[in-house]
Amino acid sequence: MMLKAVVCLAGLASQVAAQGTAAKVKWLDGTPQYLHGVTFGLPWPRGQHAANSTTFTASGNAQLQSWATAYWPDGSLKWTGHALAATDSPASEYLITTSVSANSTAPRLGRRQNGINVQQNGDNIVVSTGKIAITFPTTGSNLVSSIVAGNKTVSTNGRLVLRSQDGTPDDDQDGKATGIEYLSFTSKVSNVTVSEGNEVRTLVTVQGTHAIDGEGARREWFPFTVRFYLYANSEAIRIIHTTIYDGDMKKDFISGIGIRFDVPLAGEEMHNRHVRIAGVDGGLLREAVKGITGLRRDPGAAVRSAQFNGTTTPDKGTWDSRVTTRLQWIPNWSDFRLTQLSPDGFNLKKRTKSGQSWVKISGGTRSGGLAYLGGANVGGLAVGLRDFWKKYPTSLDISNAATDTGSITMWLYSPQAGPMDIRPYHDGLGQDTYAKQLDALEITYEDYEGGYDTPYGVGRTNELYLYAFQTTPTSERLSALTNNTNNPPVLIPEPEHIRDTKAIGSYWSVPGAVESAQAQKIESNMDFLIKFYENQVEQRRWYGYWDHGDIIHTYDDDRHTWRYDIGGYAWDNSELSPDLFFWDYFLRTGRADAYRLAHDQVRHGGEVDSYHLGNFTGLGTRHGVQHWSDSAKQARIATPVYRKAFYYISGGDERTGDIIREVLDVDQSFLRVDARRKVRDPSVVYAPDAEALYLNFGTDWAGIAQAYLIEWERRGPRWEDSHDKLVEAIATYPKLKNGFVTGEALYNSLTGAWSPPPTDPSNSGNVTVSHLSGVFGVLETIDQLLDHFGTPQKNLTQPFLDAFLDYCYYYGASKAEQKTRYGRDFGNLNLKQGHSRFTAYVANRRNNATLVPRVWQEYLGDGSKDGLAPDAPWKTERISGSNVLIPVDEAKWVSTNAAALYGVAGIENLALVGPPDVPTLGTNGTSKRET
Repeated sequence: MMLKAVVCLAGLASQVAAQGTAAKVKWLDGTPQYLHGVTFGLPWPRGQHAANSTTFTASGNAQLQSWATAYWPDGSLKWTGHALAATDSPASEYLITTSVSANSTAPRLGRRQNGINVQQNGDNIVVSTGKIAITFPTTGSNLVSSIVAGNKTVSTNGRLVLRSQDGTPDDDQDGKATGIEYLSFTSKVSNVTVSEGNEVRTLVTVQGTHAIDGEGARREWFPFTVRFYLYANSEAIRIIHTTIYDGDMKKDFISGIGIRFDVPLAGEEMHNRHVRIAGVDGGLLREAVKGITGLRRDPGAAVRSAQFNGTTTPDKGTWDSRVTTRLQWIPNWSDFRLTQLSPDGFNLKKRTKSGQSWVKISGGTRSGGLAYLGGANVGGLAVGLRDFWKKYPTSLDISNAATDTGSITMWLYSPQAGPMDIRPYHDGLGQDTYAKQLDALEITYEDYEGGYDTPYGVGRTNELYLYAFQTTPTSERLSALTNNTNNPPVLIPEPEHIRDTKAIGSYWSVPGAVESAQAQKIESNMDFLIKFYENQVEQRRWYGYWDHGDIIHTYDDDRHTWRYDIGGYAWDNSELSPDLFFWDYFLRTGRADAYRLAHDQVRHGGEVDSYHLGNFTGLGTRHGVQHWSDSAKQARIATPVYRKAFYYISGGDERTGDIIREVLDVDQSFLRVDARRKVRDPSVVYAPDAEALYLNFGTDWAGIAQAYLIEWERRGPRWEDSHDKLVEAIATYPKLKNGFVTGEALYNSLTGAWSPPPTDPSNSGNVTVSHLSGVFGVLETIDQLLDHFGTPQKNLTQPFLDAFLDYCYYYGASKAEQKTRYGRDFGNLNLKQGHSRFTAYVANRRNNATLVPRVWQEYLGDGSKDGLAPDAPWKTERISGSNVLIPVDEAKWVSTNAAALYGVAGIENLALVGPPDVPTLGTNGTSKRET
């Protein structure tokens, strides 16, 4: 199909080679059994493909839809998104081939058979995939009014449900409380949009709030955005469900978050109505509303087999009459419930109807999180939640299955768990002044301040799947769909292709074909860290509605546990960039384990650790016992550099795109939040102003710059303003006498210009260097920014680059060198191991081979005193018995800070200067490993 340019530059098409090029994509976890449709992204080198004349085709004549997700400054394609239609026999890999068309008005899709059809019928939008048709109302309480498979309506009234209460019993009340009000809300739709270019994939986005039906409704709250992804020839619907907490944490206690679909069952006999609920490792509960197996009288083997397998039972005239004449005495089981209140166990039960007791069914450990309700003749619906047990407490309800209209409710937060309590975990401990708060920081490492420990504005995103059927599917099919729900197929480009395009930086490379001994050791150590954190997530049960996707900051050697309960040592909240380590490791290897760690961090850090409403919008929270408990609200946590790889590799995941765009407005939050309010010299008078924000170039500006860069790349609504602010920042920062060593300066958020800090109004040269300024993606952001500008802008970017390279060099230089250059030294700095990549960067950019030994001395030598040393054990120790709650593998010598920087610096050092035991830089400044 044709990609139409967002920005057309005259003559670009003629500059692009006429012959086509190709890129290979492969499955992350091997060829899937079934493909419900998939979206993926591909990068392209600068100047190779004109946006207004490039078409794409997939090997095997697969149906393909394509669109641009990012552009180089010359208007050529930088990243593209692609969608493949559903198929029962996906290829093991696909070759995506480009071609050039001189006709910019050529049709977007050459073949349209089995494509998607979208129609607007009054207040309804109807999307047909070729297998199912879904109707989306544009107003009201339903997100989906009907789902039709073939000629059968298999679901109606798809809506959100929310339960809350204005109080919660405490233990000191013996579990009793009076005067608590319980409220039930449902979705209220305010806006529905449909994507353009719907040949293979259609996206329907529904936004709204939760409201109480009827007169006298008190309020609307808990805003949602629910995205429905539909693919040609698919019976599946992928759902991305996002909610933002905007309540009062002291009285708005959520007790249930769910999505509910009705299932029409009229006309289906009770014994042909089927219930399927996923158990463990592909297992299923296989039951009917009226069971006819195990009876005292046998209806016949064919009858029993049909019911168990979900097919229509033989005519009742063929049954044993001793059964058919007594069917009225067999109970109809109308309600089924699976409850997963921990990552280690679920319970199942059923009842005949409301008001009757529940009967226990066998439980298990970790449910696959999928349920089906339907009939052999009327069809039905399956609903699945990805990471069901990992995001406990969750539950599945099948209700009213013995009536004409049953329902399935997927509870993202289970009502069986008790109300969600997100109040502060302590009362402030008397920390009512900055002096007390700073003193407390010295013991618990928590930066507390009253009013800042709030969840107001944090979000959560979940991924669900709907599957519609004309008849009850086989158990084998449902088992495969359960796996599809929890491990949806992912197509990825080859690491070498991503690297060669420089579309996501030039500071990393793939592992060499033949590694030196030192390189092998570093590679082995990084592999250890990836597997270690994967295992720690499982062993330490870092799971839960708010917690899934995060890891913990520091270990407690004495208790043999991570410091989950000690101030700033608890949840990591992306501190020192483990996200970058995991993503860069994935980019260079294509490994599934690294991808899963990184993916889960995107879904957590971008939602829970960041704010999407209120005073802190666009900021994130420093590490703490609760994800939002620390008072340090900074852009360093919300920086889009942590989400960028996923955004583009996924083909432009829309929710991630929203999160990235929120950071564009973080300057408004800086007007409300002074990040250095507790530690600023009292002689400095600072009143936040849009034209003079006092910011740090690394922990503050780097996040804004990355947001501007992505907006410019993807030609978003504010890309021109973003471009202009970046140009102004790059032009003015080198005018600060000490460049990046200045550390903090005044930033004009209206123009992007920098000016001297209030501590140095005459620009005589401040020296403010912090070990934190460079460890939240600033090098990576600047490298990506310079790659994007390219050599035509060298006159603009060279002074900026020179100023940055000075910082890179002098951070690790001797105090004498620092004093000679800047008039004073930088004091006692740490994190030398992580900063070794800054030395490698300047060595590479300035082709300075004499710096290479310093790179490796910082990484492997003295710098390891605050990192991970070469002589560390690089293995875990098994701890069991009475020393621990459950047997665990511990590595006392690992902290997440050190692990993150060891990985990031190891990847970048190897790419920029090569291993320490082989010749290093080539004549053009690239490493031997790279060439």
